[in-house]
Amino acid sequence: MRIDRVLANNPGPFTGPGTNTWILDDGAGSVVVIDPGPVDSKHAVAIMELVGRRSVEAVLVTHTHSDHAPMANPLAADLGVPAVGYAPGPNFDPEIRLLDGAHYAVGDLDLVVVHTPGHATDHLCFRAGNALFTGDHIMGGSSVMVEDMGPYLASLQKLRGTGLERLHPGHGPEMEHPDEVIDWYLAHRLQRHEQIYTAIEQGAGTVSDVVETVYAEVDSSLHPLAARSVTAHVTLLRDQGRIALVSDRLAPLPHRQ
Repeated sequence: MRIDRVLANNPGPFTGPGTNTWILDDGAGSVVVIDPGPVDSKHAVAIMELVGRRSVEAVLVTHTHSDHAPMANPLAADLGVPAVGYAPGPNFDPEIRLLDGAHYAVGDLDLVVVHTPGHATDHLCFRAGNALFTGDHIMGGSSVMVEDMGPYLASLQKLRGTGLERLHPGHGPEMEHPDEVIDWYLAHRLQRHEQIYTAIEQGAGTVSDVVETVYAEVDSSLHPLAARSVTAHVTLLRDQGRIALVSDRLAPLPHRQ
């Protein structure tokens, strides 16, 4: 098995150095392209230059966010191969849809599909042996924005202790010791969860109030992204019966005995 990376030319506060496009080779010249990123002719040329004479079998997408999926359909059409993912989304329509636990053959390599909702409802990770292509479920060097906190935490737990040896994220560097990385992600999220609850206990009545309190030391340009994760934490706190919306303001509920 051979794994190569092509960095998309879309750096920014939400994408870090840019989107990692991964080229996975079964070791005998059959490859798939994972997350080709936004439509960019220069990036498409860079992908194809790295592929070279090898046979591309499919273009795979971890999720339908705009920094991962839009070039999948046009690139797949140019190559005469299917675009593959969980479900349709903005600027992406998979010809083959994959569900949790599905297997996708890349030449002699068996690629296992892991549905990991949380960052997005349609998020997939792809496992090749003990390597995992994580999309935005886990990113190198930072935490991630979360849309649905309960499923996100469950998706992290789902991967832990499964024998993974290396993570290939959608942004940032590759990572070794996956269980340690996952433990950090879980600890970080649970810490944020309690910080957000404490902020509400101390009078933060809106998501904006919480962001200004909990993320005070974070660059304000990232506050809109932080607000989405705070909203996910708030939803989970409400589901847990720890807070409620009272007169349009967040309020803690009495501790259960």
